[in-house]
Amino acid sequence: MNLFRTKSIEQSIGDTRESAHRLRRDLSALDLVVFGVGVIIGTGIFVLTGQVAKDKAGPAVAISFVLAAVVCGLAALCYAEFASTVPVAGSAYTFAYATLGEFPAWIIGWDLILELALGSAVVAVGWSGYAASLLDTIGLPLPAAFSDPPGEGGGVVNVPAVLLVVAVAGLLVLGVKISSRVNAVIVAIKVFVVLLVIVAGLFLVKGANYTPFIPPSRPNPSVEGAAAPLIQVLFGITPVSYGWLGIFAAIAIVFFAYIGFDVVATAAEESRRPQRDLPIGLIGSLVVTAVLYAAVSLVVVGMEDYRRLSDAAPLADAFKAAGHPVFATVISIGAVAGLTAVVLILLLGQSRIFFAMSRDGMLPEWLAAVHPRFGTPYRSTVLMGVVVAALAGFIPLAKLAELVNIGTLFAFLTVSIGVLILRRTRPDLPRSFRTPLVPWIPILSVLACLFVMVNLPVETWLRFLAWMAIGTVIYFGYGHRHSHLRARTARRAARDAP
Repeated sequence: MNLFRTKSIEQSIGDTRESAHRLRRDLSALDLVVFGVGVIIGTGIFVLTGQVAKDKAGPAVAISFVLAAVVCGLAALCYAEFASTVPVAGSAYTFAYATLGEFPAWIIGWDLILELALGSAVVAVGWSGYAASLLDTIGLPLPAAFSDPPGEGGGVVNVPAVLLVVAVAGLLVLGVKISSRVNAVIVAIKVFVVLLVIVAGLFLVKGANYTPFIPPSRPNPSVEGAAAPLIQVLFGITPVSYGWLGIFAAIAIVFFAYIGFDVVATAAEESRRPQRDLPIGLIGSLVVTAVLYAAVSLVVVGMEDYRRLSDAAPLADAFKAAGHPVFATVISIGAVAGLTAVVLILLLGQSRIFFAMSRDGMLPEWLAAVHPRFGTPYRSTVLMGVVVAALAGFIPLAKLAELVNIGTLFAFLTVSIGVLILRRTRPDLPRSFRTPLVPWIPILSVLACLFVMVNLPVETWLRFLAWMAIGTVIYFGYGHRHSHLRARTARRAARDAP
């Protein structure tokens, strides 16, 4: 049983030319950058800023955002080399198949469900909260039973979240180009709102709110046991808020703000010139959003004392507290638009992962069918739409959100290792983009990902290991036995036998 057989780059690229599984190439470099910006600017900028400043980093939350962007940037340089060299749908799953082998590739594909499917469900629930708030503002309140997450405030089913996922899945079935156009409009709205926050907020900043910029650390007794960061448990460090330990703990949380930039790599087969466009999309979107995040976080902690920032809607509530409720309404509209784009792009990425795994036989092959008219993997899109709608509508997700972070970091770590392996095993491959300073950049990326991972709570690690165990059982029960690569290897061995 060879669990580490690799699928050649040539075979991966050859699969994209089969008429039954050929996706339509409609995306430009600008489309990919807009996709990246669209998926990154969301929960992080509209929600996490207040939570992390208040509980972890104080005014220095901007440092946490910048350091999280550095971690993502190191991984982005590795993704850019892989995506331009192996322009195939599947992102980290496909890259792992070419370097680490079939079983690691399956584990990565299973892991990406945490990032994309669970991530889109979590964001859909956040979208529902903003949408319900806006409806209440205009005098159309929704009953709590149909707007709150299950188990919270009498919630039974989160109807707005379900409707959003269904609408987004339908849009994705109609074609990646029409999806990119809708996304471009949404992204324009939310970038305008973000710039409005920065410009308008600058006039309301009070210098006293920045002092001290890095508040002195203090014990945080509310974080203990399984909720404490793994690194603090391993080394017996008392959990703290603020100070540099607070800033580092905040990185593990605000990392969620950047989740999804790697979705750009899942659109490799739908890019017109992937060798050039994918590196631009990956790195360009990350640079733009890192600047915006740092600027917004500096403005919001300057507008209001970080200890009084709202957990649910820090940007909107900061403007309300400053006596500008109109700005608060505009920000809420921007949040609704912004989170819509995030759900759309995360669901796009997840459907492409399922498409790639199904095409390899690791999941039922019927999921890899491409719509004859729209050129989209419609079956995997519909399936994931149903799954995500059910998660968003009926499952309390608050405790599962950090699983999205650890799943993404694990994928980043794998891709970074893969660059080192492929440089050694296939130095002859044409690479239109080369990660600079190899092996140092990939090594730094691995270490940075591990650092952020060990700052996640122990309970997140336990849930992650349980999820990986379930994936292993499914692989040996189905994926291994139905793998096309395994079948080809067996036929070749039978043909070569004396």
